[in-house]
Amino acid sequence: MTRYKITVEYDGTNFSGWQIQNGAPSVQEELQKAVKSFSGIDVEVYGCGRTDAGVHACAMPAHFDLPVNVAEKFNDLRIIKKAINFYLQNVPVKVVSIEVVNDNWNARFDCVKRHYVYRICYRDFPVVLDDNRVWYIKRNINVDDMRKASEYLIGKHDFSSFRAANCQASSPIKTMDSIVIDELKDNIINGNFLNIYFSAKSFLYHQVRNMVGTLADVGLGRFSYEDIDRILKLKNRKYAGVTAPACGLYFLKADYN
Repeated sequence: MTRYKITVEYDGTNFSGWQIQNGAPSVQEELQKAVKSFSGIDVEVYGCGRTDAGVHACAMPAHFDLPVNVAEKFNDLRIIKKAINFYLQNVPVKVVSIEVVNDNWNARFDCVKRHYVYRICYRDFPVVLDDNRVWYIKRNINVDDMRKASEYLIGKHDFSSFRAANCQASSPIKTMDSIVIDELKDNIINGNFLNIYFSAKSFLYHQVRNMVGTLADVGLGRFSYEDIDRILKLKNRKYAGVTAPACGLYFLKADYN
């Protein structure tokens, strides 16, 4: 078998998420259909992560295998990428890059760090160009307090307070490597935008969205920034803030050794 690593970009608005689900559109299914359409082979495309319904990706790594005799027919990687994208032309999923990797390489298990960005727009009128691309908040936000609050989330913690009830992870303990909040104020783009960057080896189900919702609650004055330490220590989801909508979340990239 020949193993291919692909990097995928997609708009998750109308997908049930990355993973195939019965009766619901998924990114994984669209990719598998596209590979089969050009190669004639049923494949399973394994992603680096499993994004939720409505979540987007800028550069999601994935891999799939083709039999050597089939792979030899497509010895130019540019042809394979072009062929996959041809069969994806009617869906908002595209292969950005492709390469041949070692047969043991695994998009999910070889990943050492995952990076997400969450985008917020706050202004006194709704978004138009960024509809389904950001979380729109009508009120002003105290970004300095959000930054102070985010510092409590850095490091190794029990993140039960930011874990969805149906999370299947064996442990709520995760290590948050970094959280960076960038603010852009620009009269030309008519609004104030926040990009909140999260980096860790792995995340709990809805962890990023629950952390963003709680940080936004700090920015809106519903919590003080010191409350984050208390919320962490309570280890109970009911004490944290709202779950931020999926539309503002993007899988940004992944790191490998």
